Amino acid sequence: MEIEWLQNRRQRQVLLFFVLLSLSGAGAELGPYLVVEETERGSLVANLVKDLGLQLTEMSTRRARIISQGDKEHLQLKVQTGDLLINNKLDREELCGPTEPCILNFQVLIEKPLKIFQAELRVKDINDHSPVFPEKEILLKIPENSPLGNVFPLNNALDLDVGSNNVQNYKISPNSHFRVVTHERSNGKKYPQLVLEKELDREEQPELRLTLTALDGGSPPLSGTAEVHIEVMDTNDNAPEFQQSIYKVQIPENSPVSSLVVTVSASDLDSGINGKITYTLFQPSEDISETLELNPMTGEIRLRKQVDFERVLFYEVDIKATDGGGLSGECTLLLQVLDVNDNHPEVAVSALNSPIPENSPEMVVAVFRVSDPDSGNNGKTISSIPEDLPFLLKPSGKNFYTLETKRALDREERAEYNMTITVTDMGTPMLKTQLNITVQVSDVNDNAPAFSQTSYTLSVRENNSPALHIGGVSATDRDSGSNAQLTYSLLPPQDPHLPLASLVSINADNGQLFALRALDFEALQAFEFRVGATDHGSPALSSQTLVRVVVLDDNDNSPFVLYPLQNASAPCTELVPRAAEPGYLVTKVVAVDGDSGQNAWLSFQLLKATEPGLFGVWAHNGEVRTARLLSERDAARHRLVVLVKDNGEPPLSASVTLHVLLVEGFSQPYLPLPEVAPERAQVDSLTVYLVIALASVSSLFLFSVLVFVAVKLCRRSRAAPLGVCSVPEGHFPGHLVDVSGTGTLSQSYQHEVCLKESSVTSEFKFLKPIIPVHPPECHGKEIEENSICHNTFGFNY
Repeated sequence: MEIEWLQNRRQRQVLLFFVLLSLSGAGAELGPYLVVEETERGSLVANLVKDLGLQLTEMSTRRARIISQGDKEHLQLKVQTGDLLINNKLDREELCGPTEPCILNFQVLIEKPLKIFQAELRVKDINDHSPVFPEKEILLKIPENSPLGNVFPLNNALDLDVGSNNVQNYKISPNSHFRVVTHERSNGKKYPQLVLEKELDREEQPELRLTLTALDGGSPPLSGTAEVHIEVMDTNDNAPEFQQSIYKVQIPENSPVSSLVVTVSASDLDSGINGKITYTLFQPSEDISETLELNPMTGEIRLRKQVDFERVLFYEVDIKATDGGGLSGECTLLLQVLDVNDNHPEVAVSALNSPIPENSPEMVVAVFRVSDPDSGNNGKTISSIPEDLPFLLKPSGKNFYTLETKRALDREERAEYNMTITVTDMGTPMLKTQLNITVQVSDVNDNAPAFSQTSYTLSVRENNSPALHIGGVSATDRDSGSNAQLTYSLLPPQDPHLPLASLVSINADNGQLFALRALDFEALQAFEFRVGATDHGSPALSSQTLVRVVVLDDNDNSPFVLYPLQNASAPCTELVPRAAEPGYLVTKVVAVDGDSGQNAWLSFQLLKATEPGLFGVWAHNGEVRTARLLSERDAARHRLVVLVKDNGEPPLSASVTLHVLLVEGFSQPYLPLPEVAPERAQVDSLTVYLVIALASVSSLFLFSVLVFVAVKLCRRSRAAPLGVCSVPEGHFPGHLVDVSGTGTLSQSYQHEVCLKESSVTSEFKFLKPIIPVHPPECHGKEIEENSICHNTFGFNY
């Protein structure tokens, strides 16, 4: 059992560990860490941050990880916390068997910079196995005249646990004749012995049944039992005698298995158990034990396997007859094997010419010899090959044959011939032997390489590491040897502006493709190029295939808030009438994300508010609305902080601060001034309509265009008096549009734009969405700062 445990231990080393260890030098020691076997998965072993001498953030940035020995990962490292956790429930007996202490070696690898820490985990044993006897019943035959104090060994119990959890003691059920004594071997294993304390009397009690119990040292102790069956033997004074001292037998070598060889017989003058005889082979050789089978009750000897005259001509073995009292007698069996025709012909290849040129007829391919150890017709043979092959068999001297080609062979038609040479003797029944040989046909370069696909498409995620393996192409050539050896190369791209040489490289030997630098989805979403494959034949042949690389988006752009602007020196204030109903649209937070797909799906959340519960933000469109009726008790000024978060993994976010002013109604300054209303309305009013395509346009690019257009329009209207605002005729109804089929919704709104005259760059900012039923307002502070407000800035999002 202990040997079996040792054989089952898995102590294989990981090659990567040696490579890394050779690069990093001697590693530091960690541990030992202790864990109790059967500890649940996910349990904490230790926190490695302090032991490794790292800060917690370095566990992730320096890419710490566990390297386990063997094919099971028993531990896992959670880099976010530095915790070393149990990955799989540990079974000490499965891991170490009887070895104690049970130590699992592992390494902690720090990649940046490279460093190896040697560590060990000690698995502590728990008492989870009960002692088990190999046999549930132990049979002892004890003569009734055995003296007191005689010792009878008993089978010891086995316990998979170690140390004090292993077997410590044995006890026997109460009886008047025996007691049990526990002894210890040199290896620490405990075994029991039965000691006779009271004389036995077969006539008074012919048998005893006792219960032997093995106890381990656990707390509480576990136990296992076996029944001890004691047969009290009668006094025996006569030994068995065979009818013959020597049995001479002949048997043909083709006798089937289980054939009767002979029946031996012995007699005993004693009665009862002392006269009952059992037959056994006395000290048989391994060959005899495999060949002969003796019935212990009847004395019949039969074949266990078929005998072979060519291997063994003669068998000799002693047979022992033992009575119930332990006395025995012996005889000898002499078994002669008779020869029959049971040998197959033998075929040996003397020479084999392979490969053969594909354009050479009538060539000698092979020379082979045929023989048969039998005699007469049993030793005569006939040789043949299948008729549908382009080969011939010709006799060549005594017992020799040659294999020749009928015609010139074509490797492209068939490159290899696996043929069977059959040799049959003339015996009854006929025996045959088959020999398989392989003949290969050599090649000339008459086939061009062929790619497995006419075109290839690879999935590469942006921000990849340089030299990343992104896939490969594969071509085959029907030729062989150097004619089939291929070299792969990148062909010049059809687009002369594509910097292919700086984007990808190819392994000329196997066609594997690698990205030379990190790809940017926002800059390059896909590109195509061609790969050529050329063989090494003379002349060389080649072919080509198209490769398309698709760059997958990564969530590497945070949401960018377009409105309201957060870098303005004087933030705009949104006006809300106190008479507004619940759900009144205060403003709308406008944001974009340079990523695509779900990485650009944005959600909005109200983080802070001067008065919680007064305003709410719609999660999917950023609309800020009143959550209830306003009252005179509500403060006039409010500050809201809105979080904009994308749907990437991990999500990225941005925040924006909104200023809201509660008013009793919109006052006259929101209407056009009389002196400029009719004649300068067209100069002072700026109407900007921008449609934001979130799914396809970068936020930084969009922002640049928006600023450029706004500044240009603002400079054209600098002649207008300060503080002038205008309202466009009518309003823009809201509408929803599915942008590019990505599921991103577009909503049309109008917003005021503030252009500051004092700014060198004519800085602008969004003030508030236009409410169709109320005119816009330019606030006094903004008028004092010498700014111009335009209320017709429209865009979709």
